[in-house]
Amino acid sequence: MKNKTLINSALSGLLVLGVSSVALQANAAEMEKCYGVAKAGKNDCQTANSSCAGTSKSDGQKDAWVLVPAGTCEKLVGGSTESA
Repeated sequence: MKNKTLINSALSGLLVLGVSSVALQANAAEMEKCYGVAKAGKNDCQTANSSCAGTSKSDGQKDAWVLVPAGTCEKLVGGSTESA
């Protein structure tokens, strides 16, 4: 039963990632990477210390980023368009 739940969760996660990546690609020109503002475990992609999305270890980790609408990052406390 636990294996079935784990497999269903993994498949659901992959589906969400697939749908969101299509949406992100469509709007990529209107988005920018914003470093230093992601909550722990909520980063969009790899960091210097991990290879997957959702693996940042702490809130505001300087090498973890999320995509935000262009021009928004500079308005966020701790946000930077460059990795520290």
